[in-house]
Amino acid sequence: MEANYAATNNEGKTWDGGSAKPLGASYGKMMMWFFIMSDALTFSGFLAAYGLMRFKFIDTWPIADEVFTHIPFIHGDYPMYYVAFMSFVLIFSSVTMVLAVDAGKQMKKATVAFYMFLTILGGIIFVGSQAWEWNTFIKGSYGAVKLNDGKIIQFVDSNGHKVALEDFVAATPYGVREEHTRDKGLWFVEDNNYKEYTVEQVIAGFKAHPELSIVTEKLNHETREKQIVPHAEAFGFLNEAKTVVKGANLKENEYGNTLFGDFFFFITGFHGFHVISGIVLNIIIFFNVLLGTYERRGHYEMVEKVGLYWHFVDLVWVFVFTFFYLV
Repeated sequence: MEANYAATNNEGKTWDGGSAKPLGASYGKMMMWFFIMSDALTFSGFLAAYGLMRFKFIDTWPIADEVFTHIPFIHGDYPMYYVAFMSFVLIFSSVTMVLAVDAGKQMKKATVAFYMFLTILGGIIFVGSQAWEWNTFIKGSYGAVKLNDGKIIQFVDSNGHKVALEDFVAATPYGVREEHTRDKGLWFVEDNNYKEYTVEQVIAGFKAHPELSIVTEKLNHETREKQIVPHAEAFGFLNEAKTVVKGANLKENEYGNTLFGDFFFFITGFHGFHVISGIVLNIIIFFNVLLGTYERRGHYEMVEKVGLYWHFVDLVWVFVFTFFYLV
């Protein structure tokens, strides 16, 4: 028995990416907007989780001004200076992208290529700066001691300024233990638990420097400073010392609550991946501009589409910057 099917003509009633343009946008632009909206929800979930954990551990959350204080090749305490520079570069790259899109609408090939190049350069500077910041965060600044309850304590001088462990820790008669590495012929030895100093060395060095005090994770909300414990009272904390912490990773964080490091690596890393993806796309389109691909098409819509993505990446950084560094 042969079935009969009634043909239906839906031409003009549904959008197939052809002449019909919802909201006046082409198919490519609409798909880019769909991606941006879905990705925005992803970042919103991450930042909401960060905000929830920060609120839950508000009394022990690290202070950004005490964490991000470094500038490449310059020693000193410059809170947020380099992060502000990174943010400025990324936001300025949005300006150059706008100029590239505007030049594309005027069919100015050389101008599009110039501003695309500046946009790519800004993205590379930002990603390189973020990689340097990660490296600095992982290596740490001063070092700390982790207590049995997981809390972190650091050391300060009489003026309340942080003091690095190497500035006062007493060395053993055999010196500081070296890490096992392949260049020392110990390629077969795993040294995952390597610590430059021991708890005993830290306590001995602290005893020999009565001018030192310790600072706990406890935050004074009125002064926005961590609680300082005098030298004589500090041994009550040091007697509970478990291990020495240097830098930050997914398990330890010399600056305070480990969750801060977990969220920092995950959210800034996820955003950095987006920036790298945007740089790759910009480079591809930059070379297409040089080859005259869009001149032959008669429009520079691809520049506009990748511009939407780049502006989204910049906008996300504004929120990440606000949550991690300013609030």
